[in-house]
Amino acid sequence: MFINFWYPVATSEDINNDKPYRVQILGLKFVAFRDEDGIAHVLSDVCIHRGGALGKGWVKNNTVVCPYHGWRFAGNGRCTTIPTISKDDKPPARAKVDSYPVQEKYGIVFAFLGDLPEEERPPLREIEEYEQEGWRANQLVVFEVNAFYERSIENGLDPSHNEFVHPAQGSPVMDSEVLTKPLDIEDLPWGSQFLVNFYNPAYGSKTFETNEQMSHHVTAGSGHIGPNAMITWIKLSKDNTFHQYFFEAPIDENHTRIFFLSMRTFMLEPEMDERLTKISLVIAKEDIDILEDLTPVCTPTSSTKEVLVASDQAVIRYREYLREWEERGWRIDMETLRTTSNNIGYAIPSPNRRSSGNWVLDPVPTLPVGV
Repeated sequence: MFINFWYPVATSEDINNDKPYRVQILGLKFVAFRDEDGIAHVLSDVCIHRGGALGKGWVKNNTVVCPYHGWRFAGNGRCTTIPTISKDDKPPARAKVDSYPVQEKYGIVFAFLGDLPEEERPPLREIEEYEQEGWRANQLVVFEVNAFYERSIENGLDPSHNEFVHPAQGSPVMDSEVLTKPLDIEDLPWGSQFLVNFYNPAYGSKTFETNEQMSHHVTAGSGHIGPNAMITWIKLSKDNTFHQYFFEAPIDENHTRIFFLSMRTFMLEPEMDERLTKISLVIAKEDIDILEDLTPVCTPTSSTKEVLVASDQAVIRYREYLREWEERGWRIDMETLRTTSNNIGYAIPSPNRRSSGNWVLDPVPTLPVGV
C-alpha cells in the first residue's frame, strides 16, 4: 500500500455537516465532515490529546468535536477549542492533526493521502465523458471485497481471464494474434493502458436484445493511474460503448472498498440504469469469487514465485510501476505498522508537514529505499 496518491473516502451523500464520517484506508482511520459552506474535509481520526476517535464525535461550528474531552478541530486540522483551558489561552501549536487535500467529483469525495506539494502530486483519474452529451453514468456503486486491492487492479489489467471467469459476458476469447505477440502497452504519466480484440459470439445474445447491439467482435482494454485507479473500455460496436471506472481504497491487506462508476453511450434512458448496473455487478461477482481465494492474498514480491506469460504483460508493467513508487519511499511498511500500532499513534503525513514541525503522531512507517 502506498502514500502519495488519491483515494476515494466516501460518497458525497455519506458526508454531511451533522455527523462525522469515519473510514479506514491504508490500515489507518480517517474522519470526514462538511463545514457550513458544504466543503468536505478529511482528517486523521486520532485526537492528539488522549487518543480519542474524532469520527465518534460530532460536528459543531465548522469543527469536528472529540467525544472524549470536547477538543474541536477545524477542517485545516488545527485545534480551535480546548474546554479545560482558560478562554484567554490559545490551544498550543502542537494541537493539530493531519488534514488532507480533497477533491469532490462524480459523487465521490477523494483525499490525497500523502505529503507531496500540489505541483508534484500524481493526478486524480478524470472521467472526461462525465456529464457530456451522448454519455450517461450508471448508478455509483460502492462495495467491499475480501481481497487485496493490488490483486483487484491486476485482475482488471488481465485480458486472458475473461474466457474462463466471465460466462455472464459470453466468455470472450482474445484474438489469436494477441497470443503470439506481446500486448501493445502504452505508458502514461503514472500508469499504462492497452486495447485488444475479443471474439465473443455469445455476448450480444446473452446481454442485449436488438440485432444492432449484438456483435461477434469486441474491442476492450484497461488502464491504470497510480496503484488504485483503473478504467476498462468495452466497445461493443461503433455506437455502443462502456467505460468503467474503478477507484479502489485498500482498507487493509485483506479488504478493499471499491467505488464503481460505469459510463455508456447507449440505452441512455434513466430507467435503464438499474438494469445495466445489475448486469455489471453480476460480472463483478464473477471476479470477486476468484479474487477472494487467491494465494497468497497479497501480490508476490518476487517474479520467481509465479509463472508469468506474454498475456500478463500489463500486470508485469503495473508491478514495475509499484517498484518505482516503492523506490520513492512511498510503500507503507505494513508489518511494522501491524506490530507497533498498539503502542504508537500513526498518521499518513499531510502536506502541512512540509512547512511546519512539532507533530504529535508519528508518520506511518514506509519501507526503506534501496533495500
